Amino acid sequence: MDKVQHFTSSDPGVSLISGHYQSFEFDRHYHLDYHFGLITEGQQAFASQGERQRVGPGDIVIMPPDVLHDGRALEASGYKTQVFSVEPHWFHDLNITGSPHSQLAFPHNVIQDPAVFHSLNQAYVALCDENISQLARDCLPYDGFSPLIERYGQNRIRPTYALGKSDLERLREFLLAHLAEPVSLPQLADLCDLSQSQLQRQFKAKVGMTPYAWFTRLRLEQAMKLLKAKIPGTDVAHQVGFYDQAHFSKAFKHSFGLPPSQIR
Repeated sequence: MDKVQHFTSSDPGVSLISGHYQSFEFDRHYHLDYHFGLITEGQQAFASQGERQRVGPGDIVIMPPDVLHDGRALEASGYKTQVFSVEPHWFHDLNITGSPHSQLAFPHNVIQDPAVFHSLNQAYVALCDENISQLARDCLPYDGFSPLIERYGQNRIRPTYALGKSDLERLREFLLAHLAEPVSLPQLADLCDLSQSQLQRQFKAKVGMTPYAWFTRLRLEQAMKLLKAKIPGTDVAHQVGFYDQAHFSKAFKHSFGLPPSQIR
């Protein structure tokens, strides 16, 4: 049976996910945050950037923002993972990324390094302990990530996805400002100074999803952030453009493996 839990930490830039996935499969999707997954049991398969990989206990899976990927269990018993969801600004605020135009990058999506795995796993377990001191809770994320960043982290210029006279970042800003509105394809095409067919072709070729699918995921990603900020689910549904609570709950569970009511 699938079991998924999302937790907030004392640092608003870092969230935790505990998952035991058996039958649940992740469709192709992206995140707004970095996801660092520690595989603790079982075997998982995922495809990302044209490669299909399988991972098991001790592996660290790294998914940067905007990278499309999927995921499924390879065995009937499923796999267990502990995930850090880290907002990009967290690394910049710690001066790990030196420029607003750069981002933290890693040479591979999968890293096999027992010492780094142990450091991250210790931090994860400790952050789940309600009895640790506030100072320890504040320091743990940085301490846990230091070995990973020191050994494998690289600063790279953030990639841009040009779309006519605009780019994906500008479209994202526009859509985030209009999540609750019925955005149309002509609006997006006008922003890019492209025809509707040109926008759809360029968007799918460069991003890997249709504009509609990408916008739907953006709404759900923003919904997750609002739920973690303790905003009621009904309000969240309306704020991200779902006018039917049942439709929102179904889409959310299909994407994340649990209903909005279980986010805490």
